[in-house]
Amino acid sequence: MVVGALAGQDASAHMMPNATLTAVPGIKVGHCTLTERPTGCTVILAEAGATAGVDVRGAAPATRETDLLDPVNAVQQVHAIVLAGGSAFGLDSASGVMRYLEEHKIGFAFGTVRVPIVPGAALFDLQTGNPMIRPTAECGYRAAQAATAAPAAEGNVGAGAGATVGKASGQARAMKTGVGTAAVTMPGGLTVAALVVVNAFGDVVDPATGRTVAGVRGADGRTLADARKLLRAGLIRFDSGNTTLAVVATNATLTKTQTTYVAQMAHDGVARAIAPSHTPVDGDAIFALATGERSGTAETGAIGALAADVVAEAIVRAATQAEGLPGLPAARDLHNTT
Repeated sequence: MVVGALAGQDASAHMMPNATLTAVPGIKVGHCTLTERPTGCTVILAEAGATAGVDVRGAAPATRETDLLDPVNAVQQVHAIVLAGGSAFGLDSASGVMRYLEEHKIGFAFGTVRVPIVPGAALFDLQTGNPMIRPTAECGYRAAQAATAAPAAEGNVGAGAGATVGKASGQARAMKTGVGTAAVTMPGGLTVAALVVVNAFGDVVDPATGRTVAGVRGADGRTLADARKLLRAGLIRFDSGNTTLAVVATNATLTKTQTTYVAQMAHDGVARAIAPSHTPVDGDAIFALATGERSGTAETGAIGALAADVVAEAIVRAATQAEGLPGLPAARDLHNTT
């Protein structure tokens, strides 16, 4: 087992200052990577609490504690979000995060007991390696232990260790993806950031150029077939397990309703950078966190629009920062992308 929440892989590509999810003060990221499969989990800690929302768009989600994020329900803040591989089995990793937070006396107080609020979601990566190796509660605990405010690691780490993309012609023509993250800080200090684990059915498309970065490969295994062309030719098979998961965070002060709307708007970034997206065989879900470091009225529309931008950027990075596995080349293998 390899545990990581290290000062990010390829951090130089983002340059300084920090341009990852941890650019938002109060947010920490930790990964636990089970290299023997590979799979793993990624933990986003908000130890002081953060207002949270969620929006689930895919038709095949595996989620935990998302109902409590509905604005009509009582709980206003969460203490962590867990993203995991292993399909529904991977949801067990959240129990380990709860144990870690309870040990550190983080959570809502009920007498002598602290109850941490830890929603989560899992992606289907059981087709990568041995499906009997899955993230467990111990994986979640170790990821929480490793969490740090340093630039978050990207690529084949945590929940992205077994992630793939481009399954329109089946898993045999898929490519390796992983974790990507991006952030923007506006004049005045508003920060909006995203961390995305890309395990999509569709292709990753760079919105800036319209070019396919990673996706379904052609019969030669070395070229990209372009799922958009396959769709119009009637050659797509919607029969694979997938899911793109994201956490967006801001230092703004938002209500629970506003945070939920940010999560909804952030899905525009998925639609821009993954084609096709939100399909019946995807479980796409985006969590949003607002730490409240910046007081005063926040422009929800601007935050949501920026969230969509950084989600799209993070999706492209999830493809370009990944490293290939046997039979699963990454974008850098086909394009020499750095």
